[in-house]
Amino acid sequence: MTVGGRTLNYNPATYFVMSVDLPAVGNVFPDNVTNAPYLAVSLTPKPEIIADLLDKIPGTGDASLYHSGFSVAPVTRELLDAWIRMLTLIRKPDEIAALAPAYEREILFRVLQGPLGWMLREIATPETHLARIYKVINWIKTNYTQAIRVEDLAEMAALSVSAFHRHFRAITALSPVQYQKQIRLMHARLKLATSGENIMNVALSVGYQSHTQFSREYARQFGLPPSADLKKISLSHTRN
Repeated sequence: MTVGGRTLNYNPATYFVMSVDLPAVGNVFPDNVTNAPYLAVSLTPKPEIIADLLDKIPGTGDASLYHSGFSVAPVTRELLDAWIRMLTLIRKPDEIAALAPAYEREILFRVLQGPLGWMLREIATPETHLARIYKVINWIKTNYTQAIRVEDLAEMAALSVSAFHRHFRAITALSPVQYQKQIRLMHARLKLATSGENIMNVALSVGYQSHTQFSREYARQFGLPPSADLKKISLSHTRN
């Protein structure tokens, strides 16, 4: 999976934590031995549960080992067991209300105990640099069509411009402008694939004023210009 400017590999023996919403592009490599389909599960943590757990457990991972909003770690037997119990509830819907909250809490507890626990800790701690950058990222996601000034974003994060740049890039592997660009392009690709709008209208709708710039940056991001990529997507849908 490519997240920001970093490429990370993960497999059935690992799990990942994404502490901020980052643009990501992934490839799935099938298991040539079992031919089993790709299956993934995810959990969006509730900060209040994390905060409560933090009052009850010791260390939560070493932040010096990881430097971004996305990291991978080996899965433990205890974490896997908690997930299995959670997923088994699909077959027992009458038990979900009673047991799912406890299993969710255990999953978060196991992650907090592991090497990526610091990432959850920072989500639940309002004054950390991660929490401040998270606030800015949410603003960019909501207002991605607007022009941005780094000075305004730094003020929103209550950081100097230089400190804001440094922490934003450390967490996302992107500059704020690059992050906004990737968000725009992700939305544009989704619109091209689903809306039926022409390419220029899609470019305008996500904040671009220049068709040439849009096509150039789209091709750099996805490997094909918008028109060729749209044909590829349409052909894929036809085959399926």
